Amino acid sequence: MMALLVVKSPFHTVDPTWSTSVTALQKQHVVVFCNLMVYLGVDDTRHLPGGVAVDPIPHPGFNMNKKGHDIMLLKLKTPAVLNKTVNTIALPGNEQFSKDCMVMGWGWQDYQRGSPSNVLKEANVTLIDSENCGPADTLCNEGKTGPSQGDSGGPLVCGGVAQGIVSFYKNHTNADLLTVYTHISHFFAWIHDNMIPPTQQRYETWKGKLDKLI
Repeated sequence: MMALLVVKSPFHTVDPTWSTSVTALQKQHVVVFCNLMVYLGVDDTRHLPGGVAVDPIPHPGFNMNKKGHDIMLLKLKTPAVLNKTVNTIALPGNEQFSKDCMVMGWGWQDYQRGSPSNVLKEANVTLIDSENCGPADTLCNEGKTGPSQGDSGGPLVCGGVAQGIVSFYKNHTNADLLTVYTHISHFFAWIHDNMIPPTQQRYETWKGKLDKLI
């Protein structure tokens, strides 16, 4: 199961996203700044639990006219209650990870035509060398198996760890589409800084300064 992000506006909709703990990660370019609501532990979008309002924390390096830095934090205004359908997922470190991964979402089953799925779907993908992806902060896979229209913002999970976020698609060969993911580990310091309460940030800053003097 995953978290579903919904924009509460008659003029805008947004793609599915996913939850970590009390802060969610989301690709930035699909988010319109209005009323955002997250539904946790969703499998079938026809049966939604109670929603939780969120505050968006955009990455300062994001630019709509350029690729890269396509990531945003969503801070839940009400803490999540963990249970059998709502849980956390591990964030990556700097270690090597498996290239055999899984993606999930409620996107179209046919990329060119169709409508979003009501039931959460998943697909297995294999990552290729990152130099083929584009921006340095991305991962990618090629082929017809993978995320589809409407899956932007969904998770790329490798070995039980959230390694990426579906970002954009581009043509790679005559037959294959390249799916590009935001590589979460490139933004770990920024994520960490925004998840720590301001009082603790000040304490750690002063502690670091004192440690240098000792």
